[in-house]
Amino acid sequence: MKLKDFKVLTFDVVGTLINFESGVLASVRRLGGAKAKDLTDDQIFEPYMRGRAAFPGRSSQAMASVYQSLANELGLAADDETAAAFQRDVLDWPAFEDSVAALKRLRKHYRLVAMTNADRVALSAYAHTLGDPFDDTVCADETGVAKPDPQFFAYNRGRQAAFGYKFSEILHTAQSQYHDIGVATELGYATCWIERRQGMKGFGATPTPSAVITPTFNFSTLAALADAVEAEARAA
Repeated sequence: MKLKDFKVLTFDVVGTLINFESGVLASVRRLGGAKAKDLTDDQIFEPYMRGRAAFPGRSSQAMASVYQSLANELGLAADDETAAAFQRDVLDWPAFEDSVAALKRLRKHYRLVAMTNADRVALSAYAHTLGDPFDDTVCADETGVAKPDPQFFAYNRGRQAAFGYKFSEILHTAQSQYHDIGVATELGYATCWIERRQGMKGFGATPTPSAVITPTFNFSTLAALADAVEAEARAA
């Protein structure tokens, strides 16, 4: 199987294209007071994930509550004003350094589709940060469920079929084994794992999967995927 066999790249956004881990860490350490500056990454990520599990609502609204949950657990500043500042920061999470340029390169070869658990407001902000690269977008507002629910993938599969694309022409591209690679593989998708935490211990601010699934393709960066696509195109 080759990369040129596909016509559609479906993308997880937060964690694959948008560096939410660095965004969370920067906000907590800036807003949480003196104590927050001495916390390790994992000391922040673990209560962040517990807070997100407790408040799974729309990301453009629920993240203030996520922050207050985290802050109360860690003994950080947890007043409403600080939580609101964290909520605003969520819409400004940065792109990975290679995301914008790599997406421009990939769009020359594929239809690019966002598949994100973010809501429409947050997705609009992230798409703008990424240079508005998507030909189509699917978010939790439309699906009514969040990944790794197979119904999220079913919704998008039907949507792309309506545009004339076969299931075999879709390559699902993501960082999260838990939210994306595992379930997509079970559903029969070809998958491309962008291993953003390659060489790093653990799974960061993403839940630990029951198993690490071997994807169809594996790259450490999005730029490396774009390089491989262009190499195949030159060889053809």
